[in-house]
Amino acid sequence: MLLGRNSKCWCGSGEKYKKCHMEFDEKLKQFAREGYEIPTRDMIKNAEQIEKIKESARINTAVLDEVEKHIKAGMTTEEINTIVHDFTVANGAIPAPLGFCGYPKSVCTSVNDQICHGIPSEDVVLKDGDIINVDVSTIYNGYYSDASRMYMIGEVSEEAKKLVQVTKESMELAISKVKPWVPMGVIGATIQEYVHKHGYTVVREFGGHGIGLEFHEDPFVFHYGYEDEGVIMVPGMMFTIEPMINQGGYDLYIDQNNGWTSYTKDGKLSAQWENMILVTEDGCEILTY
Repeated sequence: MLLGRNSKCWCGSGEKYKKCHMEFDEKLKQFAREGYEIPTRDMIKNAEQIEKIKESARINTAVLDEVEKHIKAGMTTEEINTIVHDFTVANGAIPAPLGFCGYPKSVCTSVNDQICHGIPSEDVVLKDGDIINVDVSTIYNGYYSDASRMYMIGEVSEEAKKLVQVTKESMELAISKVKPWVPMGVIGATIQEYVHKHGYTVVREFGGHGIGLEFHEDPFVFHYGYEDEGVIMVPGMMFTIEPMINQGGYDLYIDQNNGWTSYTKDGKLSAQWENMILVTEDGCEILTY
Protein backbone atom coordinates (compact mmCIF):
# COMPACT_ATOMS: atom_id res chain seq x y z
CA MET A 1 0.00 0.00 0.00
CA LEU A 2 1.32 3.42 -0.95
CA LEU A 3 1.62 5.93 1.85
CA GLY A 4 0.75 9.59 1.43
CA ARG A 5 3.23 12.20 2.54
CA ASN A 6 1.06 13.09 5.51
CA SER A 7 0.13 9.54 6.46
CA LYS A 8 1.52 8.06 9.65
CA CYS A 9 4.83 6.33 8.93
CA TRP A 10 4.88 2.56 8.52
CA CYS A 11 7.54 2.19 11.24
CA GLY A 12 5.13 2.87 14.10
CA SER A 13 6.81 6.08 15.23
CA GLY A 14 3.56 8.03 14.97
CA GLU A 15 5.27 10.67 12.81
CA LYS A 16 4.17 11.74 9.36
CA TYR A 17 5.71 9.66 6.59
CA LYS A 18 7.34 12.70 4.96
CA LYS A 19 9.21 13.51 8.17
CA CYS A 20 10.13 9.94 9.03
CA HIS A 21 10.92 7.28 6.40
CA MET A 22 9.92 8.80 3.06
CA GLU A 23 13.44 9.91 2.08
CA PHE A 24 14.75 6.63 3.53
CA ASP A 25 12.44 4.61 1.28
CA GLU A 26 13.46 6.58 -1.80
CA LYS A 27 17.09 5.83 -1.08
CA LEU A 28 16.32 2.12 -0.75
CA LYS A 29 14.45 2.14 -4.06
CA GLN A 30 17.57 3.50 -5.72
CA PHE A 31 19.69 0.67 -4.29
CA ALA A 32 17.09 -1.81 -5.53
CA ARG A 33 17.25 -0.31 -9.03
CA GLU A 34 21.02 -0.79 -8.92
CA GLY A 35 20.55 -4.49 -8.21
CA TYR A 36 21.19 -4.60 -4.48
CA GLU A 37 19.15 -6.61 -2.01
CA ILE A 38 17.28 -4.27 0.31
CA PRO A 39 15.87 -4.97 3.78
CA THR A 40 12.19 -5.59 4.36
CA ARG A 41 10.39 -3.26 6.73
CA ASP A 42 10.12 -5.93 9.42
CA MET A 43 13.93 -5.92 9.70
CA ILE A 44 13.85 -2.33 10.93
CA LYS A 45 13.16 -1.42 14.57
CA ASN A 46 11.63 1.85 15.68
CA ALA A 47 12.90 3.97 18.58
CA GLU A 48 10.51 2.48 21.14
CA GLN A 49 11.39 -1.08 20.19
CA ILE A 50 15.11 -0.30 20.29
CA GLU A 51 14.90 1.01 23.85
CA LYS A 52 12.97 -2.08 24.99
CA ILE A 53 15.47 -4.40 23.32
CA LYS A 54 18.35 -2.54 24.96
CA GLU A 55 16.79 -3.29 28.36
CA SER A 56 16.89 -6.99 27.50
CA ALA A 57 20.48 -6.66 26.26
CA ARG A 58 21.60 -5.09 29.54
CA ILE A 59 20.32 -8.10 31.46
CA ASN A 60 21.95 -10.44 28.95
CA THR A 61 25.30 -8.74 29.49
CA ALA A 62 24.87 -8.92 33.26
CA VAL A 63 24.27 -12.67 32.99
CA LEU A 64 27.57 -13.15 31.15
CA ASP A 65 29.30 -10.99 33.76
CA GLU A 66 27.85 -13.23 36.47
CA VAL A 67 29.16 -16.34 34.72
CA GLU A 68 32.59 -14.72 34.49
CA LYS A 69 32.66 -14.25 38.28
CA HIS A 70 32.18 -17.94 38.96
CA ILE A 71 33.45 -20.04 36.07
CA LYS A 72 36.45 -22.21 37.00
CA ALA A 73 38.04 -25.63 36.75
CA GLY A 74 36.06 -28.31 38.57
CA MET A 75 32.72 -26.71 37.75
CA THR A 76 30.20 -28.65 35.70
CA THR A 77 28.46 -27.07 32.75
CA GLU A 78 25.19 -27.85 34.57
CA GLU A 79 26.34 -25.46 37.32
CA ILE A 80 26.80 -22.78 34.64
CA ASN A 81 23.24 -23.48 33.51
CA THR A 82 22.02 -22.98 37.08
CA ILE A 83 23.85 -19.65 37.39
CA VAL A 84 22.40 -18.41 34.11
CA HIS A 85 18.88 -19.58 34.86
CA ASP A 86 18.71 -18.28 38.42
CA PHE A 87 20.31 -14.90 37.65
CA THR A 88 18.08 -14.35 34.62
CA VAL A 89 14.90 -15.15 36.51
CA ALA A 90 16.00 -13.05 39.51
CA ASN A 91 16.18 -10.08 37.14
CA GLY A 92 12.64 -10.58 35.93
CA ALA A 93 13.65 -12.14 32.61
CA ILE A 94 13.35 -15.51 30.86
CA PRO A 95 16.21 -17.63 29.43
CA ALA A 96 15.36 -17.69 25.72
CA PRO A 97 16.95 -21.07 24.90
CA LEU A 98 14.87 -23.03 27.43
CA GLY A 99 12.29 -24.97 25.43
CA PHE A 100 13.20 -23.26 22.15
CA CYS A 101 12.55 -25.91 19.46
CA GLY A 102 12.84 -28.45 22.29
CA TYR A 103 16.22 -27.28 23.62
CA PRO A 104 16.39 -28.61 27.21
CA LYS A 105 18.51 -26.00 29.03
CA SER A 106 18.78 -22.26 29.70
CA VAL A 107 22.16 -21.70 28.04
CA CYS A 108 24.55 -23.26 25.51
CA THR A 109 27.97 -24.34 26.81
CA SER A 110 30.37 -25.47 24.07
CA VAL A 111 33.72 -26.87 25.20
CA ASN A 112 36.91 -27.29 23.13
CA ASP A 113 35.94 -29.05 19.86
CA GLN A 114 32.25 -28.27 20.30
CA ILE A 115 31.36 -25.50 17.85
CA CYS A 116 27.98 -24.48 19.27
CA HIS A 117 24.80 -25.65 21.02
CA GLY A 118 26.62 -27.65 23.68
CA ILE A 119 24.05 -28.82 26.23
CA PRO A 120 24.94 -28.29 29.91
CA SER A 121 25.43 -31.51 31.84
CA GLU A 122 26.46 -32.73 35.27
CA ASP A 123 28.81 -35.10 33.40
CA VAL A 124 30.86 -32.31 31.76
CA VAL A 125 33.41 -31.00 34.25
CA LEU A 126 35.62 -28.09 33.24
CA LYS A 127 39.31 -28.80 33.57
CA ASP A 128 42.51 -26.81 33.41
CA GLY A 129 43.29 -25.92 29.79
CA ASP A 130 39.71 -26.01 28.48
CA ILE A 131 38.17 -23.25 26.40
CA ILE A 132 34.41 -22.81 26.56
CA ASN A 133 31.83 -20.67 24.82
CA VAL A 134 28.87 -19.63 26.96
CA ASP A 135 26.00 -18.43 24.78
CA VAL A 136 23.33 -16.48 26.67
CA SER A 137 19.99 -15.34 25.26
CA THR A 138 17.36 -13.41 27.21
CA ILE A 139 13.70 -12.45 26.92
CA TYR A 140 12.71 -9.37 28.91
CA ASN A 141 9.18 -7.99 28.64
CA GLY A 142 8.86 -9.89 25.37
CA TYR A 143 12.06 -8.53 23.78
CA TYR A 144 15.06 -10.69 22.87
CA SER A 145 18.82 -10.33 23.24
CA ASP A 146 21.71 -12.68 22.49
CA ALA A 147 25.50 -12.73 23.04
CA SER A 148 28.30 -15.14 23.88
CA ARG A 149 31.81 -15.07 25.27
CA MET A 150 34.77 -17.40 25.39
CA TYR A 151 36.27 -18.31 28.76
CA MET A 152 39.71 -19.88 29.20
CA ILE A 153 39.97 -22.23 32.15
CA GLY A 154 43.23 -22.18 34.13
CA GLU A 155 46.44 -22.55 32.12
CA VAL A 156 45.48 -22.71 28.46
CA SER A 157 47.85 -23.62 25.61
CA GLU A 158 49.24 -20.85 23.43
CA GLU A 159 47.45 -22.38 20.45
CA ALA A 160 44.10 -22.20 22.23
CA LYS A 161 44.76 -18.63 23.42
CA LYS A 162 45.56 -17.53 19.90
CA LEU A 163 42.39 -19.08 18.48
CA VAL A 164 40.24 -17.38 21.12
CA GLN A 165 41.96 -14.03 20.55
CA VAL A 166 41.84 -14.13 16.75
CA THR A 167 38.16 -15.09 16.83
CA LYS A 168 37.38 -12.12 19.07
CA GLU A 169 39.44 -9.79 16.88
CA SER A 170 37.63 -10.98 13.76
CA MET A 171 34.29 -10.14 15.35
CA GLU A 172 35.49 -6.72 16.48
CA LEU A 173 36.96 -5.96 13.08
CA ALA A 174 33.69 -6.93 11.40
CA ILE A 175 31.73 -4.74 13.80
CA SER A 176 33.97 -1.80 12.91
CA LYS A 177 32.83 -2.17 9.28
CA VAL A 178 29.11 -1.98 10.07
CA LYS A 179 27.55 1.24 8.86
CA PRO A 180 24.40 2.21 6.98
CA TRP A 181 24.02 1.99 3.21
CA VAL A 182 26.65 -0.71 2.62
CA PRO A 183 26.03 -4.41 1.88
CA MET A 184 26.09 -6.81 4.82
CA GLY A 185 28.60 -8.95 2.92
CA VAL A 186 31.38 -6.76 4.31
CA ILE A 187 30.90 -8.56 7.65
CA GLY A 188 31.61 -12.03 6.30
CA ALA A 189 34.38 -10.87 3.95
CA THR A 190 36.18 -9.13 6.82
CA ILE A 191 35.97 -12.13 9.14
CA GLN A 192 37.01 -14.62 6.49
CA GLU A 193 40.02 -12.60 5.34
CA TYR A 194 41.25 -12.02 8.89
CA VAL A 195 41.00 -15.60 10.18
CA HIS A 196 42.39 -17.10 6.98
CA LYS A 197 45.53 -15.01 7.49
CA HIS A 198 46.00 -16.87 10.75
CA GLY A 199 45.42 -20.29 9.21
CA TYR A 200 41.91 -20.82 10.60
CA THR A 201 38.60 -21.59 8.90
CA VAL A 202 35.09 -20.16 9.22
CA VAL A 203 32.16 -22.44 10.04
CA ARG A 204 29.62 -22.14 7.22
CA GLU A 205 26.54 -23.94 8.50
CA PHE A 206 25.80 -21.33 11.18
CA GLY A 207 25.74 -17.54 11.18
CA GLY A 208 24.36 -14.45 12.83
CA HIS A 209 20.74 -13.38 12.65
CA GLY A 210 18.31 -10.56 13.15
CA ILE A 211 17.00 -10.31 16.69
CA GLY A 212 14.87 -8.22 19.02
CA LEU A 213 11.21 -8.98 18.49
CA GLU A 214 11.90 -12.70 18.01
CA PHE A 215 14.83 -14.97 18.88
CA HIS A 216 15.85 -15.48 15.26
CA GLU A 217 14.80 -13.01 12.59
CA ASP A 218 15.95 -12.09 9.12
CA PRO A 219 18.51 -11.34 7.85
CA PHE A 220 20.91 -14.26 8.09
CA VAL A 221 24.43 -12.91 8.73
CA PHE A 222 27.14 -14.79 6.83
CA HIS A 223 30.62 -14.92 8.35
CA TYR A 224 32.28 -15.59 5.01
CA GLY A 225 31.77 -14.40 1.44
CA TYR A 226 32.20 -11.23 -0.59
CA GLU A 227 31.80 -7.67 0.60
CA ASP A 228 29.46 -6.57 -2.19
CA GLU A 229 26.92 -9.32 -1.39
CA GLY A 230 23.97 -9.37 0.95
CA VAL A 231 21.26 -7.02 2.10
CA ILE A 232 21.98 -3.30 2.41
CA MET A 233 22.38 -2.33 6.07
CA VAL A 234 20.21 0.59 7.19
CA PRO A 235 19.56 2.46 10.46
CA GLY A 236 17.29 0.49 12.76
CA MET A 237 18.49 -2.94 11.68
CA MET A 238 19.58 -5.15 14.56
CA PHE A 239 21.46 -8.44 14.28
CA THR A 240 24.15 -10.62 15.82
CA ILE A 241 27.69 -11.08 14.59
CA GLU A 242 28.94 -14.39 15.98
CA PRO A 243 31.81 -15.98 14.05
CA MET A 244 32.57 -19.62 14.81
CA ILE A 245 36.20 -20.19 13.92
CA ASN A 246 37.93 -23.57 13.72
CA GLN A 247 41.55 -24.39 14.33
CA GLY A 248 41.39 -26.98 11.57
CA GLY A 249 38.88 -27.50 8.77
CA TYR A 250 35.37 -26.05 8.79
CA ASP A 251 33.58 -29.39 8.41
CA LEU A 252 31.37 -30.39 11.33
CA TYR A 253 28.92 -32.99 12.53
CA ILE A 254 25.90 -32.86 14.82
CA ASP A 255 25.61 -35.13 17.86
CA GLN A 256 23.04 -37.72 16.81
CA ASN A 257 22.13 -38.48 20.41
CA ASN A 258 20.90 -35.01 21.31
CA GLY A 259 20.34 -33.46 17.86
CA TRP A 260 21.90 -30.17 18.93
CA THR A 261 25.61 -30.10 19.70
CA SER A 262 27.93 -29.51 16.75
CA TYR A 263 31.56 -30.65 16.76
CA THR A 264 34.54 -30.06 14.51
CA LYS A 265 34.87 -33.09 12.24
CA ASP A 266 38.63 -33.26 12.75
CA GLY A 267 38.43 -32.93 16.54
CA LYS A 268 40.37 -29.66 16.62
CA LEU A 269 39.40 -26.65 18.69
CA SER A 270 36.66 -24.16 17.84
CA ALA A 271 35.95 -20.70 19.27
CA GLN A 272 33.07 -18.24 19.03
CA TRP A 273 32.32 -14.71 20.17
CA GLU A 274 28.97 -13.01 19.68
CA ASN A 275 27.68 -9.49 20.01
CA MET A 276 24.39 -7.84 19.15
CA ILE A 277 24.61 -4.81 16.86
CA LEU A 278 22.31 -1.91 16.07
CA VAL A 279 22.90 -0.03 12.82
CA THR A 280 22.75 3.71 13.50
CA GLU A 281 22.67 6.80 11.29
CA ASP A 282 26.46 7.04 11.16
CA GLY A 283 27.78 3.62 12.14
CA CYS A 284 26.66 1.08 14.71
CA GLU A 285 26.14 0.51 18.41
CA ILE A 286 27.17 -2.64 20.30
CA LEU A 287 24.32 -3.61 22.59
CA THR A 288 25.80 -6.51 24.53
CA TYR A 289 29.31 -5.53 25.65
